[in-house]
Amino acid sequence: MFKWLSPELQQNIAEDDYCQKHLEPPLVFCEDDQVTLCGKCFLSQEHKTHVVCGIKEAAESYRKLFRDLLNTLKEKLDVTKILLAEEQEKMVVIQGEEQNFKEVIESEYKMIFRLMTEEDDMNLQGATFNLNLKKATLTQKMAFVAELEEKFQEAIQRLNSLGKENMKRLQESEIKIYEQIYSLQQVIAELEKKCGETPIALLKDARCCFERNGVMLLQSLEPAQITDPRLCQIPGMRMILEVLQRPVTLDPTTAHPCLTLSEDLRSVRFRNVQPNVSGSPESFDFSASVLGKESFTSGRHYWEVDVEKATKWQLGVYEDTASGQDIMLKASGEKFLLTGSMMETEYTFWVFPPLKRVASGEQIHKVGVFLDYKYGQISFYDVAKGLLIYNFSHLVFHGALRPTFSLCFPNAGTNTDSLTICLPEANSSNSAADPQPSWV
Repeated sequence: MFKWLSPELQQNIAEDDYCQKHLEPPLVFCEDDQVTLCGKCFLSQEHKTHVVCGIKEAAESYRKLFRDLLNTLKEKLDVTKILLAEEQEKMVVIQGEEQNFKEVIESEYKMIFRLMTEEDDMNLQGATFNLNLKKATLTQKMAFVAELEEKFQEAIQRLNSLGKENMKRLQESEIKIYEQIYSLQQVIAELEKKCGETPIALLKDARCCFERNGVMLLQSLEPAQITDPRLCQIPGMRMILEVLQRPVTLDPTTAHPCLTLSEDLRSVRFRNVQPNVSGSPESFDFSASVLGKESFTSGRHYWEVDVEKATKWQLGVYEDTASGQDIMLKASGEKFLLTGSMMETEYTFWVFPPLKRVASGEQIHKVGVFLDYKYGQISFYDVAKGLLIYNFSHLVFHGALRPTFSLCFPNAGTNTDSLTICLPEANSSNSAADPQPSWV
């Protein structure tokens, strides 16, 4: 049985590795009891029914298990470090978002005040602010201004509290991630050392070492749950804006050749045309876009678009020029866009310019777009929740503005995405009998 040991093993048996009972060198490994056995121990009745194998064979088997576990834990360490970087990035982002959203909320309240004081046809029965200031007394006006200021301060306080709570959650998450990274590094160092040991040394407490360190695979961390700052907004904005809703339609002369429009010029979708097909000089050849037929050089305007049947889309406002050719050559700064992109079950929203991510979450079914030409404001809303997604403010317009609608080119095969402009509530009954668009 001593011949089972390789010459290398015979020369590297330490004195403390000899059998303490018989003072003989170890020959085999007992898998059941996780101990090395000398010849006499092996022949005893105690290990007669146990599974035994050669020391080198057992050591190589455990070495492979340790290396597989080691590789998996290294992958887990890399993922954990990425999660740490993402949480730390969120800390920087939410601080900037909090400041930006304060400006957004302030812009919204200023817009409410302008709408209430400057619009002649505002009929806001049931809205948050139920008052026509043009017909109000001085006392009523002062009370309205005080109420508006109070609600603004409440929104700012909610935003501050939310920011502190989000930061606290991120800091707690960061500590947990650091702790897991430290634990993983300790386990990895232990396993690397174990893999480099001699067969007899490696087999000591092999099963216990594997099971103890394997527990790290079961420990998982989730990103901190951040509350959307948009929840700090005032309710009832859609009830105010729907008074200004306009029946926007699409302009066929500006449609990309890949797009087809419905007969009522309210819906757009792809058709079986290759993206590189050139269109008329008035077409938007750089993207699958189409302009609204309406052109705005003053006033306030609001329209809603059903985006439920599109996985990636763009909505916004384009500054028009006299020539369609000029439109294609215009600087990108004259487009103000919101992009929605669906990845699995989550939507991500980007704005331009400049390009930046502004929100993520559940799918939005309908988007509202508000334009105030005089005061240079463009706002995008989640219609169902009545929440502001983003607004551009303090813009300066020089020409006519037109709504723009875009769909993303399909990567392969067909694309069934479509966008539909919603009619104002007063006219919605006219289209109830024909909910499906008829395509040209």
